[in-house]
Amino acid sequence: MHSIIQQTAASKTLTLTTTPLPTPNHAQEEHLIQIKACSPCAGELLWPKNFPPPTERTLIPCPDMAGIVIAAPQDSPFQPGDEVYSRTNYIRPGNAREYSIAVTDELAHKPKGLSWVQAAAIPVSAQTAWQVLFVHALGTQGNEGVDLEVAKDAWAGKRVLITAASGGVGVWLVQLATLLGAEVVATCGSRNVELVKSLGAKEVLDYRVVDLKEWAMQSPSNKSLGDAWWAVKDGGVVLSIYQPPSQVRPDGFAGEGVKDLFFVMQPVRRQLEEISKLVEKGLCRGLVDSVWPLEQYEEVFQRLDGGHAKGKIVFDLSLNH
Repeated sequence: MHSIIQQTAASKTLTLTTTPLPTPNHAQEEHLIQIKACSPCAGELLWPKNFPPPTERTLIPCPDMAGIVIAAPQDSPFQPGDEVYSRTNYIRPGNAREYSIAVTDELAHKPKGLSWVQAAAIPVSAQTAWQVLFVHALGTQGNEGVDLEVAKDAWAGKRVLITAASGGVGVWLVQLATLLGAEVVATCGSRNVELVKSLGAKEVLDYRVVDLKEWAMQSPSNKSLGDAWWAVKDGGVVLSIYQPPSQVRPDGFAGEGVKDLFFVMQPVRRQLEEISKLVEKGLCRGLVDSVWPLEQYEEVFQRLDGGHAKGKIVFDLSLNH
């Protein structure tokens, strides 16, 4: 099969080559998946160097995928022929290949009516946003955070600032926070302001024009990660998936009772199944920036590194030669 391989953990160099098909271990709940579409994650080529996998493995990018189950454990809820999608675990090679491995607790049924490309744009972004809003911001790390009504009660009347709101995770944060009843203030570039408003944001700030510190101080309610610290009110939470917020806490910040949290999302089947339901009901949607064949992997990762993708960049394996 065709696979994109990262040559070494210390190098971001990629090659497209042929590799053997993986063999699933059904005793460990592994499924063989024919990959129809997959999506890379910003910065992931630095992960093997900065966060080495717990056991040595082939370095294949793209944690997000959508595809068809080819082989499965007998007792799995996902059987051959089922259409699934997933953000697979970092302990195994990623999904920039024609066949891959996923375990039961990572998989969910692909939302009905979505194309492979549309489905592959969802898992890591949607689950990250879900875990921000349903688990970490609410301090409910002890459970999977899948009760929509409980979360609505907790978020009602709260105000949330979402930076990079037109990015892969940002578009899901805006939609889910709005769905939960929070008032959303978002930042993005000027060309994406209308998009972010259409997703539910009440106020959208062009980060190239607006200084967040000035905005926070001038805000009538004064609901006061660099600059985002200035916008958090006493008793609030600064939460980041990029780096620990405490590392960029500005000098002079005097807020009280402010919690800060950095986390890395983990795939949770029940959360992704709930996301599928919201997508099927038309309450949320993924956003595809662009679609590429595997052969154009160099252009894809250049675009990803540029930091200006609107939504997710997706490989469509049906485009491969």
